[in-house]
Amino acid sequence: MSDASGLSERIDALEMRLTFQDETIETLNRTITDQWKQIDALTRQLNELKERLQDAESNATGPVNERPPHY
Repeated sequence: MSDASGLSERIDALEMRLTFQDETIETLNRTITDQWKQIDALTRQLNELKERLQDAESNATGPVNERPPHY
């Protein structure tokens, strides 16, 4: 009976580890998914800002690298 009891304890321990690992993997998956969503949103925002900057530079009057008058 000792062998059956020891085997049962080992199975229980493995089941607990598996449950913990499943929870950890699910948490990591959610975290990665949320981070990718944020990266995508930031990438779109950066591209929009680049376009706005290019539009502003192309519509600017006068030389872009002109020194200010106080130099």
